Amino acid sequence: MALKTGASFVRINALRHAVRLMSTNTRPEAVQNGVKIAEFPGVKAPYVTEIKFLNENSYDPIPIYRVLDNNGEVIDNKEEPNIDKDNLVHMYKTMVQLNQMDKILYESQRQGRISFYMTNYGEEGIHIGTAAALSPKDLVFTQYREVGMFLYRGVTVTELINQCYGNHEDPGKGRQMPVHYGNERLNLVTISSPLATQMPQAVGAAYALKRTPDNDRCVVCFFGDGAASEGDAHAAFNFAATLECPVILFCRNNGYAISTPTNEQYRGDGIGARGPALGLHTLRVDGTDTLAVYSAVRRARHLAVGSNKPVLIEAMCYRVGHHSTSDDSSAYRPVEEIQKWTKEESPLQKFKLYLEQKGLWDADADKSWQKEARDTVLRTMQEAEKKKRPNWREMLEDVYHDMPPRIHKQMQEMEQHLKKYSEHYPLDQYES
Repeated sequence: MALKTGASFVRINALRHAVRLMSTNTRPEAVQNGVKIAEFPGVKAPYVTEIKFLNENSYDPIPIYRVLDNNGEVIDNKEEPNIDKDNLVHMYKTMVQLNQMDKILYESQRQGRISFYMTNYGEEGIHIGTAAALSPKDLVFTQYREVGMFLYRGVTVTELINQCYGNHEDPGKGRQMPVHYGNERLNLVTISSPLATQMPQAVGAAYALKRTPDNDRCVVCFFGDGAASEGDAHAAFNFAATLECPVILFCRNNGYAISTPTNEQYRGDGIGARGPALGLHTLRVDGTDTLAVYSAVRRARHLAVGSNKPVLIEAMCYRVGHHSTSDDSSAYRPVEEIQKWTKEESPLQKFKLYLEQKGLWDADADKSWQKEARDTVLRTMQEAEKKKRPNWREMLEDVYHDMPPRIHKQMQEMEQHLKKYSEHYPLDQYES
């Protein structure tokens, strides 16, 4: 036993000596400005001899890029994007159309004419600035508060209102909640309610594009500050960075996740601070500044498509309206706060002032277009209400390529039931 113990002692001493030799002679390290840099497999960083814990206050916050001030004036002429006059006017008119649709359809829900609605007040510049900067062939995953993207790309007010009313002309055949739009023809993926599920899907789509020869498309994925707390968001960030996908992950940080303010959602420097930590090119932008959003997305698209560099954009904005028609925001935030952002930081007001200073818009044009946009929504809404609802069979079809026996049996039972009790159902309101 003594011999074995002595042998073990010799082996341990030999091992210690080998470790010392490795630590002094063979551990990978470099010297930079007189400081030794460790090169571990997981990280390259300088050595220090002082313990210092880092927190959210250890770094300067990520700055916010802007082009326009609150009076609609360009702050630095070198940063003014080169957008043709017709497109500038189209961008503003689309924002106004969106605004009018929000006003009327919100009231429509309050009157019981539709079941649900979400307004976009305060975030219009994000939709339109992004839409104008992209190529029409870029694939867009929206969350549920980016309907301006649909309008700009050419989805008509009629198509949007048909979806909200769930009539037989709704492409979703009445199966989705209102405001859950989609348009395959215009590369707009159908909206889904569960938070952040679209994020890993978008990264996967971007990876597929990357593997396509001569790819010249990118994917844009919108999400909110609340969705960024979901596990899917972190997975999407990591996959986008490690797989080097041509994707723009666009966060609308509007201050609230329904009733939860950002200071109760997370610690640290917003959502943007997560980007560099995970290997994403990151930019923070003023989301109430349409031109700043345009320039940010245009530059981000160049990185994503040209170099397969995933980009995280955090647009700082404020959700002026309630989260949805199921929410009363006056219960958790002061009215004065809302009024401040409505008067001083309105994306529409800033952009309108900018157009007026360039001689592209005036009060008469604004009054005329506001009326035309409102009339379009009212007329379309009245028409949508008169259209029949989808045939009841639609709720059982389109799920499977070949209808399984159990669903076929349900269809037959329903047909027999309606035949027997037809007087109890308003079948004349449905497509036959």
